Amino acid sequence: MNDAQLLKYFQSQQTQPGWFSLLHIMIESMVANAGEEESRQFLVQMGDTLAGRFPLPVARTVGELETQINGRLAIFNWGYIDIEASETAMLIRHMALPVPGEEAQQASWNNAFSAVLEGVYARWIRDQGGKPHVSLWRESSPSTTVVHFRYQISR
Repeated sequence: MNDAQLLKYFQSQQTQPGWFSLLHIMIESMVANAGEEESRQFLVQMGDTLAGRFPLPVARTVGELETQINGRLAIFNWGYIDIEASETAMLIRHMALPVPGEEAQQASWNNAFSAVLEGVYARWIRDQGGKPHVSLWRESSPSTTVVHFRYQISR
């Protein structure tokens, strides 16, 4: 299966009518009422809480961590990741991000869902023995269905 076919498959599984629409309306309303930065902080916290409810087994290697995260993402139908690690940083590429049916909603959805993922990944890495002084943040990425996160000591 090529990348385009895999992406189409994930997207067909991720956005059930009704549930996805309700979730998107809730996020849009929250941003409209609380503001973008306050909403982002809340969504990061929600991601952290979700990761706490779905902890990962301890991984001995980066490869095991990637496999365990992909297992959880498969349960959620949230796409999959690839981890690239170096001595000073770890890059997490989240691919096949769920997308709304309307293209005009893509940017707001991408920002909101990325905030949730930021909380999820930060918690899972911290629970694997990550240090509190090491940060995880979202970086720019090449498309609306791919999100990059960096785990590193400083920006």
